[in-house]
Amino acid sequence: RASKGKKKATGTRGGDSLRTARPPLPHPNLSAGDRRGARPPPPGGLPLLLAMALQGKKLINNPDDVVTEFIEGLVETYPGLQYLDGFPEIKVVLRADAVGGAYDKVAVISGGGSGHEPAHAGFVGPGMLTAAVSGDVFASPPVDSILAAIRAVTGTMGCLLIIKNYTGDRLNFGLAAEQAKSEGYKIEMVIVGDDCALPPPRGIAGRRGLAGTILVHKVAGAAADAGLSLADVAAEAKHASEAVGTMGVALSVCTLPGQVTSDRLGPEQIELGLGIHGEPGAAVVELQTVDVVVEHVLKQILSQETQYLPITRGSNAVLLINGLGATPVMELMIAARKAVPELQLEYGIAVDRVYTGTFMTSLDMA
Repeated sequence: RASKGKKKATGTRGGDSLRTARPPLPHPNLSAGDRRGARPPPPGGLPLLLAMALQGKKLINNPDDVVTEFIEGLVETYPGLQYLDGFPEIKVVLRADAVGGAYDKVAVISGGGSGHEPAHAGFVGPGMLTAAVSGDVFASPPVDSILAAIRAVTGTMGCLLIIKNYTGDRLNFGLAAEQAKSEGYKIEMVIVGDDCALPPPRGIAGRRGLAGTILVHKVAGAAADAGLSLADVAAEAKHASEAVGTMGVALSVCTLPGQVTSDRLGPEQIELGLGIHGEPGAAVVELQTVDVVVEHVLKQILSQETQYLPITRGSNAVLLINGLGATPVMELMIAARKAVPELQLEYGIAVDRVYTGTFMTSLDMA
């Protein structure tokens, strides 16, 4: 049982005075009246109590099983999905009607580390992904799992791999693609790097892949569902990847299952431009109103200095406002209320469609 105990006073040199550590924490199972007369429990309980207090609260079982159990729950929820043989070592979710090499359209596969749900497995279905490959939390899936997904759903039309621009994902998906090509499969790859937070040059790694990847999934999935060739599906996806820009904003960073909650951001601070794994962003600033934040984000994404996007006055655009896991729908809608007229009136951009919701998360980031 976690419990508390008195800490010994510690002596300090200079005047033979003694400094006493902070008072012991109250026992969690005692009322205020009980605490006054309670005898201290055996020493050694305090560190465990502190660890329990600092560890982020999660509705999970074993932290090591969260990805496996998520996939099991997803498949139970949606009958049109199934997981691949070799599960749980091979963590692949695929369309139940696309198994066995008989799929007569271009297969579209994506994936990456877990912790971004509903991405990527939540977007497996008609008009979107044919299969999704999951790694452990914030860890790229292994080559064998990616290769198993390719073998399972790729027919004569070939396969497109959509990869977020992270070193591990590029390496593992790339190795799996080369192995699949050597086995006779037709494979194309599209890398998505839609981060607009930091100015170029972005070094060797380049821009990070963020929530804009979901729009590339949608374009590629629709093209494949229409029966286009592998070359045409890849071309549509590549065009979409070059025309999408994203910038993240966080009020709090995420807590990994079984880990302590970070105190990186103070109660009156927000972080601009951080990545979907909690990587440091462009700046930590004081908390601002949502209207000010939206104005800053749009200005950065559409900056003529960086020229990340080929979107100018007179263009038509789709707007995606994505929650990172713990942002209430109310706040997302308040952001949408500002973003749409800002694009139309300040930038002369026609907003054809708005997607507001939770599409690619960073666990419980807000």
